[in-house]
Amino acid sequence: MPKNKGKGGKNRRRGKNDNEGEKRELLYKEEDQEYAQVLRMLGNGRLEAHCFDGVKRLCHIRGKMRKRVWINSGDIILVSLRDYQDSKADVIAKYTPDEARSLKQHGELPETAKINETDIFDDDGQNGVEFLDDESDEEAQEDMNNVRKLEIEEI
Repeated sequence: MPKNKGKGGKNRRRGKNDNEGEKRELLYKEEDQEYAQVLRMLGNGRLEAHCFDGVKRLCHIRGKMRKRVWINSGDIILVSLRDYQDSKADVIAKYTPDEARSLKQHGELPETAKINETDIFDDDGQNGVEFLDDESDEEAQEDMNNVRKLEIEEI
């Protein structure tokens, strides 16, 4: 059998879609548009975002952006508000962290906006985990042992 000296299939000819160094014009919000930060991805081209006007909205990624622009939680996006549904919006653009920083410098984003972070709300470090001291754990264990001894003695 001859040796395999090929370079693979047609995928090697495609090349990468690399446009990282390309600078684009910064989009500012217009009427019926708002800046938002992604809270969580819901799937099927939808996401939950906290708009900087204080409203949490269900957003839909428009068709031109789907599978081309990947959006993650914590990203800063520009959404178009709907006239007939205030609780829903459409994603128009995603900002890179550098673009979001320049928006913040121009005063478009509030100073409280956290760029490139998934935890966008200050909750004083409370994340639902509560640690107890060892003494209360030992007391609970002793109580369980006492209950078991009583049950065994009763039999």
